[in-house]
Amino acid sequence: MIGGPFFVLVVVGILGTGLMAGVFCAFSTFVMRGLAALPPAQGVAAMNAINVAAVRTAFMTVFTGSAVLSAMIAVVTFVVWPGEGKLELLLGSALYLFGSFGLTVVANVPRNDRLARLTPGAPEAAAYWPTYVREWTFWNHVRAVAAGAAALVYVLALT
Repeated sequence: MIGGPFFVLVVVGILGTGLMAGVFCAFSTFVMRGLAALPPAQGVAAMNAINVAAVRTAFMTVFTGSAVLSAMIAVVTFVVWPGEGKLELLLGSALYLFGSFGLTVVANVPRNDRLARLTPGAPEAAAYWPTYVREWTFWNHVRAVAAGAAALVYVLALT
């Protein structure tokens, strides 16, 4: 069984990935639906404001901290190679690092950057808004599932 400081590391990893799953789920299930219901100019302006507000200490600490914890769990697993739970620990780390953190970098952030370059009331923004909502939300669903699955398999590693 996993114990000592490694146990604490995994528990904190569970909390971080679980919190991120909740954030992603909230965005997919009601924030994006609410924004999509707004006129495009208002939706674009609101999402741009959210994207600026997200890059603050509270969110970034949990988001990037969970990535750092996942990487640390993977490294410690390789170095210590615990008798039980090693597959779950490595899978949980991969799920968060690639399925949540990595997808953010390659799928969601580029869409956010493109949206930020548009003037909310411009025809280009109105034309892009439905595509943005659909694509961004799809990838956010994937991030939510990956973060939730990471938390779950971390829990399984401890059982």
